[in-house]
Amino acid sequence: MGKAMALLLAERDYRVFAAGRSAQKRAELDRIAAQKNLPLETVELDVCDDGSVERAVEMVLQKSGSLDVLINNAGVAYVATIEDLRMEDWHRQFETNFFGVVRVTQAVLPHMRERGKGRIVLISSVAGLITAPAQGGYSATKHAVEALGNALRLEMGSFGIQTILIEPGFIMTGIQQAAQELARPYDHKIRTGPYARLYAAFLSSAQNASASSKTTPEDCARVVLEAIETPIPKARYGVTPMARYVKWAKRLLSDGVMDRMSLRRFGVRD
Repeated sequence: MGKAMALLLAERDYRVFAAGRSAQKRAELDRIAAQKNLPLETVELDVCDDGSVERAVEMVLQKSGSLDVLINNAGVAYVATIEDLRMEDWHRQFETNFFGVVRVTQAVLPHMRERGKGRIVLISSVAGLITAPAQGGYSATKHAVEALGNALRLEMGSFGIQTILIEPGFIMTGIQQAAQELARPYDHKIRTGPYARLYAAFLSSAQNASASSKTTPEDCARVVLEAIETPIPKARYGVTPMARYVKWAKRLLSDGVMDRMSLRRFGVRD
């Protein structure tokens, strides 16, 4: 989704600094930008490293003189139950998905506050509203991002800084392949552990969602563009039909009903 957002914004004549850890992905994006003559350049940035964040933000400000919009998009997903997920992986999950967001946001807020303008876009998830079994770690980080967005909206509004939460449902991106690789240490538990039935149901549901999903990263990028350009943005934007369904289901259905629906879907209860 980060690639789609960077390209769309550059195509709309925004000056884009696309940050990331992967040199290979940055090189590919630089190649596309050069080929299309887009105002886009990549920046090496590891959201888990204070020094990397400080250097990247300083470089962007030196080159551009100002920073109007920050899009926090970095994220990883671990598929494991609460009991199975190792503490080191809990830490890694939060370090990227939550503390990384805080780290980058803290680095740009003084500049935006001094200018009296700016927009902070947080890529959250439907997982920040509801939690599926075997996704407790990932969902916990997105619940935290939701709280962060709510706090920023209240704290920064008087300084002219608007905070926007983007809540996609299932979209096929690189995070699914990365999640499979991160799940390898848990292969034995997934296949033969006490939660094997739950894992099988979850993976089957994810595969079905992959096959049926018609929403693309480019669709999400267009929602982000809308949130950036509208004079008065909404606090949160859902992306995909699932996001709209979850929004209304949370309002209309009790926790008990939502739980029973999830338990049946994931094979925990017949």
